[in-house]
Amino acid sequence: MMQVAIGFSTLLFSLGLDQAYVREFHEADNKPALLKQAILPGLSLLLVTLAILLTLGGTLANWLFEVDAWQLSWMVAIALLATFISRFLSLVLRMGEHGLAYSMSQVLPKLLLLAIISAFVFGGVDKSLSNLILANTSALVFVCAVFAFNTRKDWIDGLQANLNPEQFKSMLRFGLPLIASGLAFWSLTAVDKIFLRKLSSFEELGVYSVAVSFASAAVVLKALFSTVWVPTVYKWVASGADLEKISLVVRYVLLVVVFFFSVSGVFSGLVVLVLPDEYSDVRWILVACMAFPLFHLLSEATVVGIGITRKSSYALIAPSVSLIVNVIGNIWLIPRFGAAGAAASTSIAFFIFFVIRTEVSAYLWKMDNRLYLYGYSLICVLGAVMGALVGPHLGGWLLWYWLVVGLSLVFFFRTELSEAYRWVSARAIGRDRF
Repeated sequence: MMQVAIGFSTLLFSLGLDQAYVREFHEADNKPALLKQAILPGLSLLLVTLAILLTLGGTLANWLFEVDAWQLSWMVAIALLATFISRFLSLVLRMGEHGLAYSMSQVLPKLLLLAIISAFVFGGVDKSLSNLILANTSALVFVCAVFAFNTRKDWIDGLQANLNPEQFKSMLRFGLPLIASGLAFWSLTAVDKIFLRKLSSFEELGVYSVAVSFASAAVVLKALFSTVWVPTVYKWVASGADLEKISLVVRYVLLVVVFFFSVSGVFSGLVVLVLPDEYSDVRWILVACMAFPLFHLLSEATVVGIGITRKSSYALIAPSVSLIVNVIGNIWLIPRFGAAGAAASTSIAFFIFFVIRTEVSAYLWKMDNRLYLYGYSLICVLGAVMGALVGPHLGGWLLWYWLVVGLSLVFFFRTELSEAYRWVSARAIGRDRF
C-alpha cells in the first residue's frame, strides 16, 4: 500500500511537468530554469498537502495501513517527498546522458533496502510494520541525497534562475493532460492487487506478489530502455536527424521482448527450486506477469509519435481503455482463478494498451508495417494467458509452445541478428587491437 501511495502521489503532484521537462530539454536555452519551472509547482502543492495531512496525526498511516500512528504518517510523508524530488533530479541525469550515475542511483536504493532489512533480521530487530516502513523511507531518502549531490550544479543554478511565464504555460499545456493518463496508468497497474485483496485471499495476493517480483527483472530492462530511448528521440527531433531509423529500433525491441517471453516460458518451472511449496503456482503465472513490463517496453518504442507531435491529450486513450478491460477481466476471472485470473487479465489489458498506443502514434505521426508487431505480440499474450489459466493441464505442451516461439526468432529476425552479430564482432575486434 505504501508503494501504491508513492506511485499515486508522484503521478498526481508532478502535474505532468516531468514529461514536459523531458520534451523541452533539448530545445531549452536555460536548462536549470527549465528544471525550476518543472519541479516548483508540484513541490509546493505536495508540501501543502502533506502539511495538512500531518496536522491530522496518524490519519495518513490509518488510510494506508489501518494503523493510527503519527510516526508512521511522518515516515510516509518523508518517503513521498523524497521520491518526488528524486523523480525530477533523476531526469537531470537522464537527459544529461549521465547513464552510469543514473543507473547507480536506481540500483542503490534497492541494495540499501536489502542491507537495512538484512541488518534488522540478523540484529534481532522486531519484525514490525514500523521498522519495515523505516527501512523503505531510509532507502528513499538516501537515493534522494545521491541525486541531489550528483545534480547539485543544476539545481543550485536553478534556484537563482528566473521563471519564463510563456514557457511555463507551454509546459503546462503539454503536461496537464498527462496527469489523467498517468493516473489511468497507475490505476491500470494497481487494480489487479486491489481486486485480489477484495475478491480473493491474502494467500493468492502473496502468490501474485511473488510472481510480480520475479517479473520485475523485465521492469529494469524497460527502465533502461526508456532512460536512453526517449531523450534520444527528442534529440533526433531537435537536430533534424533522419527519423526512419525509429522503425529499425522497434524491430530490435520486438526481438528482445519476444525473446524474454519465450525464455520466461521455457524456464519458469525453475522457480519452484527456490520457493516454498505454497508458492509453487508462481511458475504458471510468471509469464503473464511479464506482460506488463514487456508490453510497456514495446509500447515505449512505438508511442513516440505522441511526444514528437506534442499531442499529449491522446496519451489518455490507451490507459483508459486498458483500465476498463482490466477491471472487467479482474471481476470476471479473480473469483474463479485467483492470482492466475489477475495475471491473465493484466496481460490482456497491457496487450491492448500496447496496440492502442501504437495505433494512436501511427495516426498522429507514422508507423509503417505494424502487422508483424501485432502478430508476435498476440502469440505471446495467448501463451501467457494459457499458461496462467490452464497451465497445469497443458504440462509439457506449454514448454514446447515457448520453444517454438523462441526458435522462430532465428528465422524471422535473421537480418537483425546478423547485424547485431557483426556489430558485436566489430567492437570485440576493436578492443583486441587496442
